[in-house]
Amino acid sequence: MGYEPTTSGFPCWYELMTTDVDAASAFYSAVLGWNVVSAGMPDFDYRLASDPNGSSVAGLGGTEPGQPAAWIFYLEVAECDAAAAQVESLGGSILTAPADIPGTGRFAIATDPQGAVFGMLQPNPMEGEAPAIGAFDQPTTGHGSWHELRTSDPVAGFDFYRELVGWTPGVAMPMEDGDTYQIFAAKGTDIGAVQPLRDAPVPSWLSYFNVASVTAAIELIAAGGGEVTLGPIEVPGGAYIAIATDPQGAGFAVTGPLD
Repeated sequence: MGYEPTTSGFPCWYELMTTDVDAASAFYSAVLGWNVVSAGMPDFDYRLASDPNGSSVAGLGGTEPGQPAAWIFYLEVAECDAAAAQVESLGGSILTAPADIPGTGRFAIATDPQGAVFGMLQPNPMEGEAPAIGAFDQPTTGHGSWHELRTSDPVAGFDFYRELVGWTPGVAMPMEDGDTYQIFAAKGTDIGAVQPLRDAPVPSWLSYFNVASVTAAIELIAAGGGEVTLGPIEVPGGAYIAIATDPQGAGFAVTGPLD
C-alpha cells in the first residue's frame, strides 16, 4: 500500500538557516517578540525561538559555506520515510534523507517538482495524546500564519501537495495582472495560497508571521537592518501584510493589524 496523507498537513515548524545566527537572533527577537536561546547541541549552534508565553515557534542555525540565508517550513506527516518516498514518486527530490531528532521526531527536507524547498516532520507522539504542534497558530502574535508558494507551474505545484498531504483548493482569487491567487486548506482551515512566479527568481515558499502591528514591525525591520520590499498592503479580511528580507537576505513576511 502506498503512502496515504492521513495526517494534518499543517505547518508545524519554521527554520531559518542564516549566515549570522547572533544577528538573526537579535533581529527576529525585536521584530517578532521572540525569546531565542541555545538548543544545547554540542557540535552545532542551533537556537530555539519561542513566543512570550514560552511556546516554541522556530529554530535558527548556521548555513554551510556559500549557502544563502533562507527560511523553510515543515509540514506534519504521519510517516516521514513513507512521505519521502512519495515525494520522489510525485517528481520531487529529497535533499536531506529522513533522520531522527532526539526528543522531537523524524524529519526530512525536500523540494517539490518545480524546486521549492520545504521540510517534513513526523513528531514524536505525546503520552496517549496527539503531538503538541503550535508553531502555526493564526491568531497568535509571533507564530506562523500564512504560506505562499510562488511557482513556475501553479496547477502542478498545488497538485503535488494535494497528493502528498491532502490539501484542498479554496477560493481562486483573480489578480490585477490576470493571474490567479489560489487559496488552499488543510483539514478545512485556509493556510496559504499558490500563485505564479511573478517577481520571484525561482520557485519558493514565503512564510508569514503574526505581529501585533504591521506599522511597528516595518519600523523594527528597518531599524534592525532589514528591508521591506512590499507593503503595508491591506488584504481581504481587514488584515495588513508586509514582505521583507532580513539583514542576511532571508525572505519572510508579517501580517496583522496596521496599528
